[in-house]
Order: sequence, then C-alpha cells, then structure tokens
Amino acid sequence: MKRRHPLKVLFYISLTIVVLLIGYKAYLNLFEPDFEALHTEQVARIHDMLSDDGGFSFAVVGNINNSVGVFEERMIPALNRSGVDFMVSAGNAVSGGGEDKYRAIQGTLSHLEIPYLLTFGENEYENFGSYRFYDHFGPHFFSIKAGGARLIFLDSTGKTPWQWQIRWLNDLLSQERNRLRFLFVGHPLLHPDQEAPFEQDDDFLQPPEFRTALLDAIDRHDVDMVFSANLSLYADQVEGDTRFITTGGAGGLVLNNDTSFYHYVRVDVNDDGEISHSMVRLEARQHPVLSTLESLWFFIYSLFYVGYVNFILLVAVFVLISTKLYTAIFVAKDYYPDYDLDPQPWLSKPLRVAMFTNNYLPFIGGVPISIARLRKGLETLGDIILIVCPRYRDQPPEETDVVRVPSLLAMGEKREFRLANIFLARIRRQVRAFKPDIIHIHHPIWLGSLGLFVARRLKVPAVYTYHTRLEHYAHFVPLPGNLFRNLISHELIKRFANKCDGVIVPTYSTEEYLRMIGVKSPTFVQPTGIEYQTFQEVDDGDVRKLRDSLSISDETVFVSVSRLSNEKNIDFMIDAIEELRRRTDRPFRFLMIGEGHQHERLQQRIEEVGLQDCFTLVGSVPPEDMAIWYHLGDAFLFASKSETQGMVILEAMAAGLPVVAVRSSGIEDVVRHGHNGFKTPERQDKWVEAVKRLLEDDSLREKLAKQALEFAEEFSVEQFATDVRTIYASTLALADKRKNRHWDR
Repeated sequence: MKRRHPLKVLFYISLTIVVLLIGYKAYLNLFEPDFEALHTEQVARIHDMLSDDGGFSFAVVGNINNSVGVFEERMIPALNRSGVDFMVSAGNAVSGGGEDKYRAIQGTLSHLEIPYLLTFGENEYENFGSYRFYDHFGPHFFSIKAGGARLIFLDSTGKTPWQWQIRWLNDLLSQERNRLRFLFVGHPLLHPDQEAPFEQDDDFLQPPEFRTALLDAIDRHDVDMVFSANLSLYADQVEGDTRFITTGGAGGLVLNNDTSFYHYVRVDVNDDGEISHSMVRLEARQHPVLSTLESLWFFIYSLFYVGYVNFILLVAVFVLISTKLYTAIFVAKDYYPDYDLDPQPWLSKPLRVAMFTNNYLPFIGGVPISIARLRKGLETLGDIILIVCPRYRDQPPEETDVVRVPSLLAMGEKREFRLANIFLARIRRQVRAFKPDIIHIHHPIWLGSLGLFVARRLKVPAVYTYHTRLEHYAHFVPLPGNLFRNLISHELIKRFANKCDGVIVPTYSTEEYLRMIGVKSPTFVQPTGIEYQTFQEVDDGDVRKLRDSLSISDETVFVSVSRLSNEKNIDFMIDAIEELRRRTDRPFRFLMIGEGHQHERLQQRIEEVGLQDCFTLVGSVPPEDMAIWYHLGDAFLFASKSETQGMVILEAMAAGLPVVAVRSSGIEDVVRHGHNGFKTPERQDKWVEAVKRLLEDDSLREKLAKQALEFAEEFSVEQFATDVRTIYASTLALADKRKNRHWDR
C-alpha cells in the first residue's frame, strides 16, 4: 500500500475546508430561514394557552450561556416533562451578543415544547448585541399579561435610560388591575447572603440611583416576585412583601457545590391567585472534554456569522495555506545552480548597466566609493554605466552618464542624507532612453524601489547589492527603535531581495544572514574591490609632510575611517582609548578620519575625558588623499558593527596596517585573527588588550602588517569589476532562459 505524503494530506484537508466554508456559508445565507420578533409568537401562544382567572405555572432559568451539554440536552427535556406552561430566561441566555450566539440560542430554544420569553441581560447586550436582540426577539423592556398576572421585563444594561423605565413602570403598575406581578431584570438588586463565584460589583444593578428608584417602585406597587440572573448561584431573599430570587444555573459556569449548581425555579399560581415556588436542582455535570468540544464548536459556528469582510479573510487564510502547501508539494524546486546557463553571449559584448543608489559622490561613504570603483572597473572593461542618484550642492558641474535627482527632503546636520524625488517622470524617461541590459540597485528603499519598478517596467533583470545592515540605522527612522530593529528592517530586506533576480553580498557570513531571514533569490558572494595599486604608489615624502603638519613625532599612530554617526560605535572607541592611555606608557595618536552629524558631540566628549592631545577628529578627507592618510598609521582600529564587509579595513590592509576590530558579520570574513589583525567581542577590556599588544610589540605589528598587505592584494578593483560583470552575465542568462521557457509553454 502506497503511503500518502503528510503534506499532501494537509493540502487536501485545507482545500476541503475552503470548499466547505464557502459551501456552508452559501447554504446558511440562501437556505436557512431568518427569524425576527420571536417574542410576538411566544406571547400569542401564552395568551392562547392561559385563561384570565385560571392557574398556571412557569419556569425561570438564568445564565443559559448558549449551553448545549447542560441546557439543551439535560434541562430542556426536564422542562418539557415538568408540566409548566412556559419558560422565562432571567438574563444571559446567550454567551455574547454576536449573531452566531443568537442563532445558536434560537436553535436551542426550538427544542422547547412550551413558549418562552427572554430578559435582555448583560450578555445579550455585549458585542453590539442590542440591535440583534431587538430584531430577533423584540423590545429591550416590555410587559405581558399571563393569566391573572402581569409579567414585566426591564433593561438593566444601560442601553435604555433607567429614568424612562421607572416612569414607564410606575405608569403601568398604577393602572394595573391584575393582582399578581412578576418582575424580571437581568442584574440582581440585592446582594445574596452567600458569595457568588467570581463576584464583581458590576454584577449587580447599576447605577445606585436606578436600584433605589426600582426598589421604591417595587415596594409601592406590591410586586410579588423579582427574578434576576448574572450570578452563578441560587439565592432566595425577601424584602418587605417581595421575594427576590437570583437564579444562575441553567448552563453557565457553576462550581457544583451547595451554593452554585445547575437548577431552575418553578413558580406555580393556583386558581385563587396564591403563589408558590420551588427550586429544582439538576444533577448534571458536563465532562471537561465535552465542555471544550462545545466551546470549539461554537467558535467554528461563529465563523459563519461574522461580517463578510472577516469571512473573506478567513477563507483567504485557508486559500493561502492551500497555495503554500501546493507550492511545497507539487512545484519542483531547484536547490542547485543552473549549470546549463551560458553567460558567454553577454560577456562577449558591452553591457549597459543602470545603477540606482541613495547616495553617491561627492557624498563620502562606503557605498558611494564602492559604486565609483565598480563604475570605473566596468567602464575599463568596455561597459556603459548610468548612475541614478541624489543631487548635491557641491556636485561636479558637468557629469556624463549621471542622472541627478532633486531632493524632496535633506536630513543631517550638513544635509548629507537626501530623500530624492522618485516621482519625477523624467527620471524614468531618461533610464528608458538609456536602454539598460540590467539594473543594479544599491539600496532596498527609495531610489532602490524606483530602480526595481523601472526594471519590471522595462522587463530587464534587477541585481541588488546588500551593502548595509539596515537594523543599525533605526535612529534615522521615525518608528519605535525595537520594532524597526527587530522586525521591520529584516522583513524589508527579505521582501526586497526576493523581488530581485540576484543578490550580491560581500561576505559568506552576510550570505548566511540573508538565508536565515528567508531570502530565496540567487545569491553571489563578491567582496567589494579596493584600488590596491593606489596604496602601493604613495610617496614617502607626502607621508612625512602630512606627519609634520600634524606634529607627530615618534608616536605610534592609530588610524580609523568612519562616518561620525551612532551606528559606527565611536563612543566605544573613545572609552577604550581612555582606558588604553591609563594602561600604557607608550606614546600614541589616534586619528579618526570622517565626518558626520555627531562631530560636535564627540569632540565635546573627547575633551571631557581629556583625550584631545591623543584623539583627533580629522574630519573629511578627499578620496584621492586617503591613501596618504592610511600610510600615516601603524595600525587600523575599528568598532562598527553595522558593516557588511568593512571596505575601509581592506584599504587599511592595502596600506600595510594590521587591524583591531569588533566582531560582526562584516568583519568575520575579512579579519583573520592573529594573521592580519585581531577581532574581539564588543568588550572594552578585550579590545584594549588587543590594541595594547600592537602598540607595545613592534615585531608582532610588523609581522601582521606584512600579512595584511598580502591578504589585501586579492581584492583589486579590476578583479572586482570582472567578477561583478560575470554575475551580470549569469543573471541575464538566467532571465533569458526563463523567458524562453515561458514562450515555449
């Protein structure tokens, strides 16, 4: 016997549920009769049954709470056999005011062989149930004549103003000729002698003014009996000439003890108008399993009486589950690269590449520099590049193959972060006129989103380079930090990457992160290139001149390159350098190269801890001069955890600098501990210890420097551009294969 795959079983079950949901919903709406004003029919049955002066009997129940196991299966058969003429619910016949609950109680009450009347109680009012009660049964407060008695029903929920009810009650009873008077109100007026389970103050009639006025009317008009529910017990109290009975044992939660148990109250009126009553205890215990199943059934039943929007959402959930299961079971998946791809046709001709980025030169940062180097390398290989980027005040006056987009908003102290106007139609027209073979996107938001949109419109592949750990930029986003950091940032990256035809990542650890968050698009590990040769051509005279201008003598020089921003962890390094100065006698200088909105605050902090003589915020340095500044140093220090690769680290190694960095995904594959530097946890003591070793051990520093230089040689811009070009060609080949497969169908 062939064993069926469990996922297939789940798929067919889910599909069956969808069909049954839609089918049963159609049946309920098309074939199940609606019901309204049931009290009209019940009152007519009572009038037809009772004479004006004859005796009669009725049962009072409370807290049915849509019970099936107790009320429908146990109590209704007992009531049908009891010989009473009709039944009254003193409140809480339903467990809530939803349409499902009203339809369920109507179905339950249809098993009664006697007429019935319901009091408008707390549960009937909940969840906008007041209009359903009015529609399905009748007014919230009313009175009827039964034999020689007057039955009065009041609204204790606050839906009907109590002042109006009191006025109506006084007028009614002032003209009433019937001697016997029974009053039904959902909330008890008196506190019973015994404590009810889970008793709360709002379980009783509120407000106090209503209670006082009603008790006065009851006394003044000689009301014989008052029945209430809302408490899970039986209580029988007498005040004046009136008997107050609280009954709450028709099916809701009871404790099955001497106070709280399943029961109903029987009231008998003889031909002489004498009233007697008795409590009938029902020995019924519902098994917990049955109670759970009953609750589950009511939940399922309720789903068919929610609004159409909610019902559609419910069906949509099961459709989605079915779709996911179908995809998981029946759709073939390729877990390996497509080795049949032939990228050669695209490698053998110049490619037209449009790049979309949220920042570019003259803005100084890792991403702009990386793009500029890639552009230079690709153009050297013969490709044609178009850059779509924000407009800056100090941009070159004349540029070729660069589309500058005006800004809607500029942020940062120096307005360095630009929110480009992606809605300009001319931008799309210029890219369309460029006729790109492929679009390369460098950010997952804003201009990056425009790039993906244009790629889809032009039907060309889109490649995305994951440059930045977005979660570390929560302070720039007007959302709760933890929400953006822990959820939104990762979801944004995942969704955007999965919409692209390929994703480029700089390290294997970064690739692992993308897989962990659910990225399914083809991923290519390609480290960002550096201009290695530039760092080998630095003139020693330029370095000496710079050293003299900074008044550096025989000190060991530490260099770092970073934007002065929160995510770069500069405060960590300030604290660490302060600790280092206390732990060593060796003179040193620390040069922090870079600019940012935190410059003034960081400078103030440096001065507060007294580091101004050894910790210098250099500011921004032109890219063409950076190689000289790197060569000025003896070692490179870094603490940022927001990098995906840390290109400045490779540049430092190309200048022959060993590195001390905090462990992160962007550092892990670049810094080889004990070979070209040290990587430490984000602990000040460990980081300071590593820096101190490089400071005090000249031979170790020279050894690691030599090995760092050899390591960096593998990351030339030329090789970088060649490898990225191969990624373009592979992506174009895959897109072409998919297109041909589609046409073949």
